[in-house]
Amino acid sequence: MRSDLETMNLNIITLFILFFLISSCDTGKLTVIADLPSSLKETSAIEKVKDSELLWVIEDAGNKNNLYGLSVHGDIIKDIDIDNVQNIDWEDLTSDTYGNIYIGDFGNNSKKRENFAIYKVTNPSEAKDSVDAQVISFQLPKDMKSQDFESFFLFDGYFYIFSKDHKKCKLITVPNVIGDHVAVYISEVKLKGKHTKVTSADISDDGNTVVLLNHDKLWKITNFTGADFFSGTIDAIKFDHDSQKEGINFINSNTVLITDEKTKHEGGNIYRFALD
Repeated sequence: MRSDLETMNLNIITLFILFFLISSCDTGKLTVIADLPSSLKETSAIEKVKDSELLWVIEDAGNKNNLYGLSVHGDIIKDIDIDNVQNIDWEDLTSDTYGNIYIGDFGNNSKKRENFAIYKVTNPSEAKDSVDAQVISFQLPKDMKSQDFESFFLFDGYFYIFSKDHKKCKLITVPNVIGDHVAVYISEVKLKGKHTKVTSADISDDGNTVVLLNHDKLWKITNFTGADFFSGTIDAIKFDHDSQKEGINFINSNTVLITDEKTKHEGGNIYRFALD
């Protein structure tokens, strides 16, 4: 017969195994927190700015030059027309600690584009129905071929922009300064897996974790040196379903919001996802 101590140890081991199995089953689970408005078919980004409950979204090429502020239930609270710029191919959003939003107009499916832009919208939470944006424009380094970009974030005064490519993801940087710039190349990486095109990116507020989004997974990057994020540990986290996921944003150090585009059979949602 087992002693009481043996029985207790066995129970602890059993509970640990059950906890591990339950936790493993939860890996990749996306929790739907809201439907996106039916009028927004091609949402390409999501961003929550400091000291505001609004969730900001945009649509990509072929859609309006508008920035939308949504409630946590997915209702459109703010609809801001950016008067002085065109939506050539808006692909991602980022923000600063002052509540300003930046729109990344750098989509380049044809890979023929030579000029790219980032539009600064000052304090959109207080903005009226239409505003003018300030323009940060850039070209690629002379020795870099034209690239398609769908993702970026702002960190320590610089934008970090990631290419969308199935072979190698390239990282470039541009200063957060109004005017014209030439981007600076930092590094590149061959991401593992069948699907490796990066559709959105973000960095945690403490600067310790970077996430890159794909339709069926995200890559969590930690332990990097300086701004060479690809020097860090890159872990792929698979989702439990595949949809056209286009936007990602940290809401705390371990949790992100994700959006996907609406198709006939799925998508058009805002999800919450825990990284651990």
